[in-house]
Amino acid sequence: MGEICDKCGLPKDICVCETIAREEQKIKVFTTSRRYGKTITVVAGLGKDVNTREILRELKTRLACGGTLKEGEIELQGRHKDRVVAILLKSGFRREQIEVS
Repeated sequence: MGEICDKCGLPKDICVCETIAREEQKIKVFTTSRRYGKTITVVAGLGKDVNTREILRELKTRLACGGTLKEGEIELQGRHKDRVVAILLKSGFRREQIEVS
């Protein structure tokens, strides 16, 4: 028998904690400028129960850009608002959860 999840008590291979956490998120996607006029795209509002490092890796790979995780927010180099929303939708988030500004 595999490992047991601490939160839901189910085996790790059928754990539903991250799925439930994804459904409860209110995600905000926006762009801002940094030094020297560089634009970054910020994905904010991802909770602690969601694997943000996995989402960051997926976004960086699919968008072919650099990025980092700062204070619970994902920062991506460049202007990628529309493409980020499309990737988040494919990752299992609903359109109602994502606010673009």
